[in-house]
Formats: sequence, C-alpha cells, structure tokens
Amino acid sequence: MFDTVLIANRGEIALRILRACQGLGLKTVAVYSEADRDARYVQLADQAICIGPSAPGQSYLDHAAVLFAAELSGAQAIHPGYGFLSENAAFAERVEQARLTFIGPSAACIRTMGDKVSAKRAMREAGVPCVPGPDTSMPDDADSILAIAQSIGYPVIVKAAGGGGGRGMRVVEQADKLLDAIALTREEARRAFGNPELYIEKFLGHPRHVEIQVLCDAYGNALWLGARDCSMQRRHQKVLEEAPAPGIDPALVAKVGERCAAACRQIGYVGVGTFEFLFEDGEFYFIEMNTRLQVEHPVTEMTTGIDIVQQQVRMARGERLSLTQADVGVHGHALECRINAEDPHTFMPTPGQVSRWEIPGGYGVRVDSHVTHGYRVPPYYDSMVAKVITHGATRDEALARMRLALSEMRVEGISTNIALHCDILQDPGFCEGGVDIHHLERWLQQRTAS
Repeated sequence: MFDTVLIANRGEIALRILRACQGLGLKTVAVYSEADRDARYVQLADQAICIGPSAPGQSYLDHAAVLFAAELSGAQAIHPGYGFLSENAAFAERVEQARLTFIGPSAACIRTMGDKVSAKRAMREAGVPCVPGPDTSMPDDADSILAIAQSIGYPVIVKAAGGGGGRGMRVVEQADKLLDAIALTREEARRAFGNPELYIEKFLGHPRHVEIQVLCDAYGNALWLGARDCSMQRRHQKVLEEAPAPGIDPALVAKVGERCAAACRQIGYVGVGTFEFLFEDGEFYFIEMNTRLQVEHPVTEMTTGIDIVQQQVRMARGERLSLTQADVGVHGHALECRINAEDPHTFMPTPGQVSRWEIPGGYGVRVDSHVTHGYRVPPYYDSMVAKVITHGATRDEALARMRLALSEMRVEGISTNIALHCDILQDPGFCEGGVDIHHLERWLQQRTAS
C-alpha cells in the first residue's frame, strides 16, 4: 500500500492522474521540466519538483532524475502515464529495485508484450486470433524467407519486432521486392529501436483498428471493457476514437474479449492494458498489446462508467477488482477528438502562447486538458493540448454533441486542428461508421485535390 504517487509525465495525462489520485485520497508529486514550470497540474500537486531542462531526454526520460525526485519527495509509487517511460521495462525494473511501486505491469510483461514476435507467440498460445504468419523472427537465409512469404501469400508486411508508432514496417506486393524491403526495414529498425529483428505476416488491405481494454488485478481476476474503434488515423497516428466499435456483433467482441482476459491471466498481467487488433471481413487479428494507459481511455470510461485510472491505481496498491465481468456494461456511445496545436492543413506544430481558451460544456461533454488562458504551448513535446469527449445514448447523439461542442470551443494565439475535426464530423463515410484505417488519408487527399 502507498499513500503518495509521483506522476512521471506531463500535460493532460498528468492532470488526469493527479485528479484520480486525489479522488482516492492519495498525495501527489508532480515532476516537471523547465518548459512546464507554470503548468496547472504543477500548481495543483501536493509537491512539485523540477527534474531538468526542456529536452525530454534530460527530464521526462531521465531514469535517475525521476527516481531521485521520488526519493526526495517520499513518494512510494510512480505512475508513468503514457509515452515517455510508460513501456520502458528497464525503468520499471529500476523502480522495483528502489522498492517503489511501478503503476503498471511487471518489467517481464512489458518485455514480453513489447517484442511483437514474443507477444504474438504468447497470444497464439492463449487462443487470441492473430494475423497469419509465423510467431518467430525472420530467418537469415533468403530461400527460407521467400518460402515463408509464399506460404502466407502476397501482399505481406515486414515489421520490426521492437517497432511501434507506424515506424519499421514495409508492405511488399511481390516476391522480387521482398529481400530489398527486408534490408531497408532491418536497418531502419536497428537505427530507430536498437533491435534489427524482423518478422513477416499477411498484409490486410482494408482493416479497421479495433482495440479491447482490460483490467487485471494481482489475484487472477481480469476484465475486458468493450471495444474501441481507432481507425481514423493519419500516418499511423490516431486522430479520433470512439466506443463501442460501430457495426461489430457484440457476441464476437465478447468472444475476443474473453480470450484477451484469459491471455492476461495466463501471462500474469497486472494493471490496465489494451489489446490492439486489425478487424477485416468479420475477423479479429491481434497486432500488439499496449502495456499502459492509453490516450483514448476516456471513451471507454464514458460508456462503461468505470474510472480506469483509479482502477489502475487501486490494483497497483494490491486491491482486488471489486467488479466482475457481469458488472461491466456498455451504455450509449462516446467519441474523442484529439485537439492538437497544429495547422489543420499542413499538420505542422504551432507552439506559442494561448491568448484565448474557452472550452465547451453541457450534458455529455467532457474536456481533458491542462491548458489555461495564457498557457504557452512548448515546442519540445507532442502537440496535443486537449481531448474533447462526448457521450450520447446513440452514436448519432454523440456525433451531434461533438459538433456542437467543437463549435463552442475558442482557441486563439495558436492554430489548432479543431476545423479539421469539424470537417471530419460532416464526412458521410465517417458518419455512417465502420471506416477502415486508410479512410482519413484518402479523405485528406480528396480535400487537398479539391
């Protein structure tokens, strides 16, 4: 058990975690870089400690600085949020060695699920459906590689075992292009992830990106919380998410959700996590597991009524889940728009001082943001400044609420992508529901052409 949590993150997620901890009666420690000195969550925390300069490598990614802040403040637990150190097994290990609680899964689970090959093997053993292809790394000799690709059937996709964020992958349409693609991807993986290991699997041409949230305690209890659709992506980065995933048979979601929960029990997973799938032609195919809290967790909170962050902290404190699967229901529909400080046409970041900040409200509207009037958006980090979330009894009602909410939002001093979201919400394809992961990029190309 612990009573003080150090929040090893920044921005909206730092404030979200702070509120969850305060709701549980826990004390909070905010760590911040020099660029975030005046952030709202820094002022709201019980303690605040500067851990370095603006550059993430010298502050939020500095293991020693974060651990020293924990020692200095007397914090007994560290919540890594998302990004930064949240899926860093070496950091989780150092937290454990310092006899502190890492609010996340064990370093061993992070390692297993962080390597796409071992994750696929573990999921296949647990009965979770996977993309066709071997759950071993790619062999060295060309003949074996070509034989594997031939058995899978073209097109195939070559991926980095340690990859993520859309990097370290190449689609290959025919055999004579495969070996060159492998050489390029291997070098890219070595440079980007320090791990040249690759694997190969079937390329799905028009899938949706659907994910299932899980909660797992240390006593073998694991729950799944419905499905989210995160198919609206640009360059493999999510732009807009929703729950539940529209148009998918709830019985099929339940079948896959149960497999995910069983997989968590099998590998001894503790905490919150998300299974990410490609969904095509009525079938789910596992691609990876995120061993952390995700940006889009609010849409699941809104549809299930469960505070995922508080549950995460409770499980880290050694508490049993107070819910059973029968207690979990999906009610209505929720959408989340990621509001970024960027040009809505070029997508270039637009850091600077916010001279006007008016956020929407009303029934079924939630805004997660650390920004206030006069806040200066720094150029050193991700450009997201807010998440606007709406909930309705139906998808159409949630969409109507989101259109109204965005029309009320006023941000000046910086450019944002609010106008882009407003346009997306008028797109007939998106409004119908069930678009694939390429839909947004096709839509953006058509918009540019016209």
